[in-house]
Amino acid sequence: MLLLVGLGNPGPKYALNRHNIGFMAVDEIVRRHSFSPERQRFQSLTYEGTLGGEKVIAMKPMTYMNESGRAVGEALRFFKLEPQNVVVIHDELDLPANKLRIKTGGGAGGHNGIKSIIAHIGENFRRIRIGIGHPGTKERDQVLNAVLGDFSKTEMKWVEPLLDTIVAEAPLLGEGRFNSFANRVHLALNPEPIKAEKPKTPKESGDK
Repeated sequence: MLLLVGLGNPGPKYALNRHNIGFMAVDEIVRRHSFSPERQRFQSLTYEGTLGGEKVIAMKPMTYMNESGRAVGEALRFFKLEPQNVVVIHDELDLPANKLRIKTGGGAGGHNGIKSIIAHIGENFRRIRIGIGHPGTKERDQVLNAVLGDFSKTEMKWVEPLLDTIVAEAPLLGEGRFNSFANRVHLALNPEPIKAEKPKTPKESGDK
């Protein structure tokens, strides 16, 4: 079983925040892979389904970002899972916008939702980090405004294709093919340019 956790803050005023891209990704996976109707448990909204033949519990903690670990810890204990069965999707300031990376373990990197989860279940869980870009300053107020600000219409032009690709490749997560998932998302968003063929010489083309 896989516990797929999207991070964000509950409520409509946060729905399109950059900080809520984890919620947005889980919403699309749940909708387009025909998960069960929403249930309220583990201080979260939860959904059951399958990805790549594996049972998946998708969840969106309703604890607010900074207490996400309470919800994840409760679900982990209920299902008797290990941290390596947990995949968390979250925003990442230190990645350029429209980039996706996967890592297992390590610190929180300043992300309070990840910090809370580490405090409750340890650090040995996978993270799907979605770059939202850094505002270019370390001023706390400006960083918070960027993180808690809504995606602009221009940004949504990359957010929507990124979410589409995550949904399309999500079965790989159920199969445990995490590196393949990351690679396929990268290639879909950054297709290799088609190399132009060199013109053939008269000899190569068969001309005499």
